[in-house]
Amino acid sequence: MNLANKITLARIFLVPIIMFFLLINLNLGSLKFEDYSITVNQIVAALIFIIAASTDGLDGYIARKNKIITNLGKLLDPLADKLLVAAVLISLVEMDKLDAWIAIIIISREFAVTGLRQIALLEGTVLAASKWGKWKTGVQITMIIALLLNNFPFAFLDFRFDLIASWAAALITVYSGFDYFVKNKNLISLSK
Repeated sequence: MNLANKITLARIFLVPIIMFFLLINLNLGSLKFEDYSITVNQIVAALIFIIAASTDGLDGYIARKNKIITNLGKLLDPLADKLLVAAVLISLVEMDKLDAWIAIIIISREFAVTGLRQIALLEGTVLAASKWGKWKTGVQITMIIALLLNNFPFAFLDFRFDLIASWAAALITVYSGFDYFVKNKNLISLSK
């Protein structure tokens, strides 16, 4: 259990804490500025999410830099990412902050690409993250933060950045999934 794997595990352990603050009404109060309002629960959940999301690149960097890449890390890192994003997306749907179809598209794509990665592993190949996959992650995290913070600071400008980010996340998620399957179509034919 090296430092990189401990960081990845910490990201997994933060998931239920984020969900707790999002889904349990603790009545910690709220902050209000003119027409804008946000609960303290949401602020805490957003801060924890930002910390958890920022560890995504950190664990990989530490593992590569110190040459401590392990099979456990290869398994846990994508699992931690998917758990974090899926849990928050489902929570946002429950809170009526995100349309269910967007969450379904994102989560379905993650399952599909994970399946493709499993086929690749069985064939002795590791699928590296594509540039579109990295963009997808960045847009999804941006969308989640905007939704968790009730479109702050764009709410003051009456600009629906959260809605635009949601649509952008859905579109880039579909495209990046399509890109993975097109570039790795040989793996699908091998799996017959």
